[in-house]
Amino acid sequence: MKKRVVITGLGVVAPNGVGLEAFTHAIKNGISGIKHDPELERLQFSCQIAGKPEVSTELALNYFSELELRNFNSTGILYGVIAGIDAWKDAGLSLAINENPDWDSGTIFGTGTSGIDKFRESIYKIDDFQTRRLGSTAVAQTMNSGVSAYLGGKLGLGNQVTTNSSACTTGTESVLMAYDRIKSGQAKRILAGSTSDSGPYIWGGFDAMKVCTFKHNQDPQHGSRPMSESASGFVPGSGAGALVLEDLETAIARGATIYAEVLGGHVNSGGQRGLGTMTAPNPVAVQKCITTALKNAEITAKDIDAINGHLTATSKDSLEIQNWSEALDRNGIDFPYINSLKSMVGHCLSGAGSIESVASILQLHHGFIFPNTNCPDLHPEIKALIDQTRIPQQAIEMELNIIAKASFGFGDVNGCVIFKRYKQN
Repeated sequence: MKKRVVITGLGVVAPNGVGLEAFTHAIKNGISGIKHDPELERLQFSCQIAGKPEVSTELALNYFSELELRNFNSTGILYGVIAGIDAWKDAGLSLAINENPDWDSGTIFGTGTSGIDKFRESIYKIDDFQTRRLGSTAVAQTMNSGVSAYLGGKLGLGNQVTTNSSACTTGTESVLMAYDRIKSGQAKRILAGSTSDSGPYIWGGFDAMKVCTFKHNQDPQHGSRPMSESASGFVPGSGAGALVLEDLETAIARGATIYAEVLGGHVNSGGQRGLGTMTAPNPVAVQKCITTALKNAEITAKDIDAINGHLTATSKDSLEIQNWSEALDRNGIDFPYINSLKSMVGHCLSGAGSIESVASILQLHHGFIFPNTNCPDLHPEIKALIDQTRIPQQAIEMELNIIAKASFGFGDVNGCVIFKRYKQN
């Protein structure tokens, strides 16, 4: 028998808010977390603005011991552990240390890279004949599964503990992997999420590719402009989002707060065939991902009230809207509401899908649609497909039933998950 899967806990470390309360306030009010970055200016990046969460040492000490933080500089693991533990606590789950692992609970927590600054530090401080002086925490900070390993240890998780990595699709994929494991009865709960390191060694390659904006270095809050005619590239960002997924029966039995239900979804790849490349999505695959997600969730295109899109403020935004319109066979005023969190936080790379999933669920749970900021000049190609009222410039208070969240990543990989407001039968 297939299990119903619900979300019982949320955690977030975002450029415009660390913690659920701050993040919810920020997205409701269109508050940007994008700022001028002095280090990017010093290094003569063309894009000198970024979205970077503000995490103090004082805050970090609530999650790590002083010993753990010694020589620790993996921001991705830092963000992921804070978001993950916050989600666990938000779900009302215990942090008590028990003798045995929790065999029913696990984590699937993704990342793109881990510990690049640690690698750099190590290379500069030592030569080849002193590699053993890297330090005892170097492995944990630099292995890709470092974030899930830290979370697994801090929470005593005895089920699957792993890290996935699929570029910008990572966070959405982690939610769907967790959903599949719980639905099949292999786990009662999974902490799903993803994280991304911050800094020039993460963002430098994108600046070199000239896909980041360069026109708003003196006006950071208006730099990220998804769906806008004046968009000139994405703003690099970082952070982490975390979600506790749980089977409905277990959640009800322990009296958990239920934020939403996961109806299903789909991941696929365009194989870098047709119009698909390493950096461009294959439209056939994107549309197939969306339509298969609807089929797996057992809903119709008309059931979708809102879309939290990938929408990065690049030339591909128009193509994404076209793909949604054709996949759903909806356009004009009939098109669902659609927004992009990247207008407020930038593109958080491997952390994007999970941070944006948290934002999607908050919209369902609290009954609002957050504004898609910086889009007074809707791109003409998008305007030809959908009515401008479908892209809210201010928050809209309204009850939502179903939201589709999608991510389309480097390597021509796609993910779409369907969330539904939970209602007791």
